Amino acid sequence: MDDSIDLLRHGEPEGGKKYRGQTDDPLTERGWEQMWGAVGSHRPWRRIVTSPLLRCSAFAEALAGAMGLEAVSDQRLMEVDYGPWSGRTLDELRAEEPEALEAFLRDPWRNRPAGTEPMEDFTRRVLAAYEEHLPGEGPLLIVGHAGVLRTIIAHNLGMPLENLFQLQIPYAGRARFQSPYGRPRLGHLAPRPPED
Repeated sequence: MDDSIDLLRHGEPEGGKKYRGQTDDPLTERGWEQMWGAVGSHRPWRRIVTSPLLRCSAFAEALAGAMGLEAVSDQRLMEVDYGPWSGRTLDELRAEEPEALEAFLRDPWRNRPAGTEPMEDFTRRVLAAYEEHLPGEGPLLIVGHAGVLRTIIAHNLGMPLENLFQLQIPYAGRARFQSPYGRPRLGHLAPRPPED
């Protein structure tokens, strides 16, 4: 049985680059194109789970509909909550809160802005969702955010979660894990689908 797990980050959202967090911006037209390009024509999934935020769920539902499946939405797969930084750009924060931004950029795990979701809470909820959706028949696709994908990848590779910010996940980036010996192995990591 194919026990592969694919992780897919959303494409480009409306509103440009910013600390989006749980701000519910939809995909741009380019974002839709990125995501359809990332899944390609080989769509082996029998289950699709998604963040409820529009930049993930709208595509997940469209893909599921095209495949005769139903996308399952899970609140725990939402991006980390940036609190008062949500919707603000790097330039805005550099002008308004330079010291807090500098501390955050040095160590985003420990130097969280006041009112921001602690990383321990974020990773705990993401991994609880991930573990719950693992059992089941056939390949699984999870459509989520950069922080969600980083958390799952770091967990599966045995990395300290504090190091997850070292993983760069592009828009519509896709990772595939397979478990041929009972342990997840990274089989693919790229913004384009593998040649299946």
